[in-house]
Amino acid sequence: MTTRRFRALGALGLAGVTGLVLAGCGSAPDSSGGSSQQASDFKGCIVSDDGGFQDRSFNQSSYEGLKAAEEHKGIQVSQAESQSETEFEPNLTSMTQQGCNLTVSVGFLLADTTKKVAAANPDKHFAIVDDNSITADNVKPIVYNTAEAAFLAGYLAAGTTRTGKVATYGGMDIPTVTVFMDGFADGVKYYNEKNKKDVKVLGWNKDSQNGTFLSSFQDSSKAKTVTQNLIGDGADVVLPVAGQAAQGTVDAVSEANKGGDEVRLIWPDTDGYESLDSGKEYVLTSVLKEMSKSVEEVVTQAADGTFDHTQYVGTLENGGVGLAPYHDQEDAVGEDLDKQVQQLKQDVIDGKVTVESKSAPKS
Repeated sequence: MTTRRFRALGALGLAGVTGLVLAGCGSAPDSSGGSSQQASDFKGCIVSDDGGFQDRSFNQSSYEGLKAAEEHKGIQVSQAESQSETEFEPNLTSMTQQGCNLTVSVGFLLADTTKKVAAANPDKHFAIVDDNSITADNVKPIVYNTAEAAFLAGYLAAGTTRTGKVATYGGMDIPTVTVFMDGFADGVKYYNEKNKKDVKVLGWNKDSQNGTFLSSFQDSSKAKTVTQNLIGDGADVVLPVAGQAAQGTVDAVSEANKGGDEVRLIWPDTDGYESLDSGKEYVLTSVLKEMSKSVEEVVTQAADGTFDHTQYVGTLENGGVGLAPYHDQEDAVGEDLDKQVQQLKQDVIDGKVTVESKSAPKS
């Protein structure tokens, strides 16, 4: 879920707005859920939300998963990049008209439209990333318990802060955002309990479920102002859960460091060190949703004729969520804290430590 229009993914051959056909149509799945054609005849498609495929976040990663299935499985692909919510239904409808056997819709914003189009096309299969509100035989939810990975990030942030204050904020007050914030806050709390510290979390109160939100995933200017205010209040580690708008946090953190402060950020969804053009040196870690991996897996299964509507839930245990490497911040983390984080990860996987969020999907 980072300002609109980053560098073009020219090598990926991205389409414009609505319904670009990349190859011929495949035949529809049969009534048993199997596939009557070879993988080369199978057509996998994808529709972005209004963030577009260059968001360096969940749209881009999901698209890369489809492209990986094309490369590894030899399927045909097509995509439609939405510029606004008004294009969701035309884009999804276009995919069905092109004969897509499985269409991936990216993000909760497409939930209502996906439900409507899927109901109108019961012989077509759909998958939706970051939403599990649809119950239908031809729709597979792909969701992530990011509270688990954010828990580790919160512990890490608390272990590296010099000011005793860390922060998080969201793009919108929705479960796929607050699940990050819940996990982050609980990770800080757990660090405090284990180390007899009193690190404060700014921007989110898990108990009251009140915090700082932009009401947008595109407003990088507002995100920059929010981040500057959090830094001004003493936070030296910031986790923005704000999609494209999080670029504003990168700008604010970069300026703060150039001004003599020592501030780090934790990137959401993808490895920010790998995707950001600037400010990557300040990325402490990233809370990963392995969307590329999960989308490729779901598309490949469908191409093999084994589509099912059971939701996929990414966890620490199955590798669907996790933390990115520390990259330039390895020395700031240190060996001892890293060992604590790795042990904590294993404790969560083993059930010794329970991470809870009312926003987390149920396995």
